[in-house]
Amino acid sequence: MEDSTKPRGDRARLPEQDASLYLHPQTLARLKTFELRAKMIVEGVMSGQHRSPYQGFSVEFAQHRPYVAGDDIRHLDWKVYARSDKLHLKQYQQETNLDLLVLVDASGSMDFGSRTFAEASGVGRTTSLDGRPYWSKFDHATALAAALSYITLRQGDRAGLVVFADEIRAMVGRTGSMGAWRQVVGALSTHPVDRATNFARVVDQVLAKVNNRCLIAVISDFFEDVTHLRAAMARVKHKGHDLIAFQVLDERERRFDFRDSAAFEGLEGEGVLRVDPRSVRQAYIQAIEAHIEAVQKLTRGFGFDYQLVSTHDWLGPPLAAFVARRNAQIKRTKHG
Repeated sequence: MEDSTKPRGDRARLPEQDASLYLHPQTLARLKTFELRAKMIVEGVMSGQHRSPYQGFSVEFAQHRPYVAGDDIRHLDWKVYARSDKLHLKQYQQETNLDLLVLVDASGSMDFGSRTFAEASGVGRTTSLDGRPYWSKFDHATALAAALSYITLRQGDRAGLVVFADEIRAMVGRTGSMGAWRQVVGALSTHPVDRATNFARVVDQVLAKVNNRCLIAVISDFFEDVTHLRAAMARVKHKGHDLIAFQVLDERERRFDFRDSAAFEGLEGEGVLRVDPRSVRQAYIQAIEAHIEAVQKLTRGFGFDYQLVSTHDWLGPPLAAFVARRNAQIKRTKHG
């Protein structure tokens, strides 16, 4: 919910914005050294950094198989032959590209923000291009989406983007061209719509357009019934995709430190309710923390990754820590 006195801004599509609106130059420079790897076995067609289910003769050893007449003898393992007097070939995992698809929530609740734009953007602006003085959850989500896309394209993989609410609102097809990053930034130059999230419907629409396994990064406040989230994640898991859930929240949403009785307006059509914050603060905090915990348990229960993101934190350090932790987990899984 939001204090109805807060400016909401124009809901129309905005002109294309400069990338610096989303990423501070220092953050952008830091991202050049990051890697984002999928912990799943991914499919691709070009030489890259990620494991493929297709057995070939390149890069990383996978297993032996008996020699069959006609096989290339260059791949015979003579050490195995010396021990067993039998001919075996070395097989390797092909290294292939990662496809990243970033889903950004643009539903009404993502329009909430309590941090000043000047403090959060780090680019010397005091307002957004549509005149808002506050940095919203959607602003933070677009910064994160731009960062993830930049990381992926920088390492030679493919990235795509979906902006959604009750359905897909904008989409950039997956591509490996660094020039496409500007298309991503352009597609992110929108404003949240006054609609509720329908994550299950959006997932169905996305999966209908994806014919190979990929890493799906969902950036949302996840203000939706957990049963609906569970159904959507189950379909993602069934299709063999990997998923990262970034739950973006404003600190004031968690603390609910409003003091005076005021009219609070639901951002997704719930109407206006006059509330004395002090009388409901404890119950509210318990409810929102329980929801955060439920989303986290649900996501990790499917074997996916979860990261809580605060709009009051700088983007670089938490993103760096997350990528480092994820890469460490992948290496432990890979090497036992």
